[in-house]
Amino acid sequence: MAEKLLSRAAGRDLHAGEVAVCKVDGAMGTDGSIPMALDYLQRMQDDGLLPAPACPEHLAFAFDHYGPSSGERALQLQDRSRLYAQAYGIRVFDVGDGIGHQRMMECGLVLPGLLIAGADSHAVSYGALNAFGTGIGSSDLAGILQCNQLWLKVPESLKITLLGALRGHASAKDVALTLARRLGADGANYLALQFDGPGLAALDMDDRIVLANMSVEIGAKAGLFPFDEITRTYLEGRCSRPYVPVDADRDARYASTLVLDLAEVVPQVALPHRVDNVVDLSEAPATAIDMVYLGTCTGGRTKDFREALEVLHEGGGVAAGVRLIVTPASEEVRAELQSSGMLSAFEALGAEIQPPGCGACCGTCGSIPEDGARIVSTANRNFKGRMGNPEAHIYLASPKACAAAAVRGSLGRTVGSAQ
Repeated sequence: MAEKLLSRAAGRDLHAGEVAVCKVDGAMGTDGSIPMALDYLQRMQDDGLLPAPACPEHLAFAFDHYGPSSGERALQLQDRSRLYAQAYGIRVFDVGDGIGHQRMMECGLVLPGLLIAGADSHAVSYGALNAFGTGIGSSDLAGILQCNQLWLKVPESLKITLLGALRGHASAKDVALTLARRLGADGANYLALQFDGPGLAALDMDDRIVLANMSVEIGAKAGLFPFDEITRTYLEGRCSRPYVPVDADRDARYASTLVLDLAEVVPQVALPHRVDNVVDLSEAPATAIDMVYLGTCTGGRTKDFREALEVLHEGGGVAAGVRLIVTPASEEVRAELQSSGMLSAFEALGAEIQPPGCGACCGTCGSIPEDGARIVSTANRNFKGRMGNPEAHIYLASPKACAAAAVRGSLGRTVGSAQ
């Protein structure tokens, strides 16, 4: 699938290991990556002036990493990027619109068969929609601004065959953590994960986005899903352009294969400070929790909040002393939560509702945890300093497990019934 997607983008037949210059169908930059890209772009010019982008219609700028609490310097960089976008008609997802990856998919900018790059590592999320989505750096984004091209080495592929269906309280996040546990944080370095098998029918689009998103956490260049009726249904009403899905040949060759029975997946938790430091939730050491964070491009969609809210209501609310932070992934999600009454329900439980966006996930805006704080989060990373404080301890789990920790004020063996 990866070879076919990049062959289309390059306009020639490609195989794993080849290096190719590809035409980009879309590119997203964030307020954390655009300013440096503009600096690089300016340096590329003989006259030292900042030029117009080659294909502004292919671009989107997302201001999702910084907000009013990020400081004057960050806001100045946002303003510079915003002015450039306004000058050349680049689509902008402004502060409060939500996480760029979520908005790219919601707005139909990611379609099957396309190459979509994002100057943020979690652009791999786009693979859920049968596109080659991959993260790039600011210098690569500058190159796209200059000529709408990107050079890539075609990755080998790891075929992951999914069987069965999830049971009990297991979720897609638990599948992702199970893969991190089995393969390690570098177990799929520069591979394309190709998800396949009859188990796909039991995974909705939200589930697929989680798995594609977290493919980068085990080193993958992309996390790819085939096109099916679930993909078609998600795209209905979101796009008007035609698209051509891509599927792998029956006799395609893979670097390796892995089979995972979804029915055997149980709730997992990643302990500090590595995403692959994973244990069964039932075997995690008993740990008092100070903060529970519901949000991010891994766990900030309506389904995630619905599942968390069910656990919170069944458990009788949030334990004393626990901060519950709710950050919708987008304004569309926030509006859904409001219209359904879920937003009011979270407020009634004492949750702190924050504007749509990355929030506290990357530590540049939102609620920064205190020294020594223990946080259970629906996010995708838990290395030291990830939420803005290297003295905090971050545990990664599903929305259900996060909510159970909020109810009990603890994580681990003392919350065995949360499984």
